[in-house]
Amino acid sequence: PVRNAQWLHSKRGGLRIHVAADHHQHLHSRCLGAGRVQTLQGAELSATGSPGSTDGLPAISWLVGTWVGLGVGDYPTIEAFRFAQEVSFATDGRPMLSYSSRSWLLDDDGIRVRPLAVESGFWRLRPENRLEVLISHPTGYSEVWIGEVTVNAIEGLAVTGAKIELQTDVVARTESAKDYSAGTRIYGLVEGDLLWAFDMAAVGQPLQPHLSARLVRV
Repeated sequence: PVRNAQWLHSKRGGLRIHVAADHHQHLHSRCLGAGRVQTLQGAELSATGSPGSTDGLPAISWLVGTWVGLGVGDYPTIEAFRFAQEVSFATDGRPMLSYSSRSWLLDDDGIRVRPLAVESGFWRLRPENRLEVLISHPTGYSEVWIGEVTVNAIEGLAVTGAKIELQTDVVARTESAKDYSAGTRIYGLVEGDLLWAFDMAAVGQPLQPHLSARLVRV
């Protein structure tokens, strides 16, 4: 993890976004902390909603919308960096979400320098809150991720705390793509924000922290 600064800051519409430098430890401690877990059962996950509704997606409905924020990245083969990110989840009423993500490299003043990663795909909700996630990248990769979602806080009918843990099941890459063999991701709904972290095994390096960010809904 990047440790050369305690916090990164950005302002958007008067809102200050904080991204912890020791990001993986912060995310795991907030999303995986002790507490009574309330799991939405698979029997409740049938797709009965109308287009645009989240009635059939109770366990992941909190993801729907657009999120923006800042992140940090590092890996043994590259220099540490900061990035801005925009993530969108959408639904047509079926038990899946369409997903897209864009990110940009930031300079020391927080100005966008150039585009970074672009991702698109689908998040498929399965019985017992299991997830199948398909993500494609213009750098020559496509992944199948498997995992599960746990809802650990509900207020009324709204999910206010949740975690998602994913690991790669399949990583397919084109002949020209760089070596990348496995990954894990964790997402968490913490204090109304979307926190996520990505550990990666690539270019001869073992699985280890690579990216993380804290995003706010817009």
